[in-house]
Amino acid sequence: MGARPSLRTELLFNLAFLAAAALLLGVGTVLLVAALAPDRALPFILTTVALDVVVFIFFGRYLVSRLVLRPVERLVAVADAVAAGDFAARAPAAETRDFQVLAERLNRMTDHLLDAQSQLVRSEKLASIGRLAAGIAHEVGNPLGAIGTYVEVLRRRGADGEVVAGLTRELDRIDQIVRGLLDYARPQEEPLAPLDPVAVLRGAHALLEAQGALKAVRADLEIAAGVPHILGRAYLLEQVIVNLVLNAVDAASGGLVVLGARPWAYEPGRAAPKRATDAGRTAFPRGYERRPARVEFAAGQAGALLLVADSGPGVAAEDRDKIFEPFYTTKEPGRGTGLGLAIVARAVHDMGGVVWVDPAREGGAAFKMFFPAAPHVPPLRNAERGSGGEV
Repeated sequence: MGARPSLRTELLFNLAFLAAAALLLGVGTVLLVAALAPDRALPFILTTVALDVVVFIFFGRYLVSRLVLRPVERLVAVADAVAAGDFAARAPAAETRDFQVLAERLNRMTDHLLDAQSQLVRSEKLASIGRLAAGIAHEVGNPLGAIGTYVEVLRRRGADGEVVAGLTRELDRIDQIVRGLLDYARPQEEPLAPLDPVAVLRGAHALLEAQGALKAVRADLEIAAGVPHILGRAYLLEQVIVNLVLNAVDAASGGLVVLGARPWAYEPGRAAPKRATDAGRTAFPRGYERRPARVEFAAGQAGALLLVADSGPGVAAEDRDKIFEPFYTTKEPGRGTGLGLAIVARAVHDMGGVVWVDPAREGGAAFKMFFPAAPHVPPLRNAERGSGGEV
């Protein structure tokens, strides 16, 4: 789409064109009447002036309505909808640059309101789950330990091995749920530090490869040059990547799993980005989908994009906003607690990033994480290094 003209230019051009046309019409009428009927010049001139005024009024009204009043009405309607709680309302494109900028600013403000609301809801949910997890750990943990002891007693007394194995398996599952709740709700007190996300990504890949966890798939690394350092916790980011890769392996057994990293400028309202290895004219069947953001993100925030993509069945569109919620799972009953991705989302959020899922080029799901670039810390000068004292 080409550059839009400014409102001032449109109004001045159209009004100048109308004034010039009226002036030419008036002069032409005067000359014509003066040549053909000089005794009737005054009535003809007055009639021409009246017609010019009428045309000027109607055309000016149409012009002001098209370029000013209608765009204002549309913006007011969107603002009223947002004020009524409809955060999905968006201002449409406008003909002039001024109203287009105003529409973009209104849409950005709505996105920030939605982000602030989402973070508030998330904080309240974390607080509620934290209290729930503490209560469960206290009220359920001790009975679980006692039941485990009784199961061991039954095993030693020669109880049915299949029954004992079933009890042990279900006790382990309950213990896993309790631990997952605690991991999800536990606040992270450790401060963030600059780290190299590419090194963490390569380390997680090497760890999983050494453990044989990637034998069921073909795992590829797609690392672009110039990925910036981010603020985070290396062990927590590695845990997040491992969790996502294991999910991808489970979803795409016998297929392809891709671990990627590249520099990226975050824009929540842009189309899904292509990778560096994609063909220049490759088209993807991906429509507009607003990505999650944070109120502290600036437009075009520079940082690192990490992704784990697979060739599995993918994530349905209606599940993409819910899949990071606690206890929400698309797996069959008994195959997951629904806490793995919730823990991933909590960890990414604690490190100052955002996580979302898109359709993958490979046909499955692409879990993407964006972290802002760490601020540049200049090296200490020689005098500062040898000055002593605390830094």
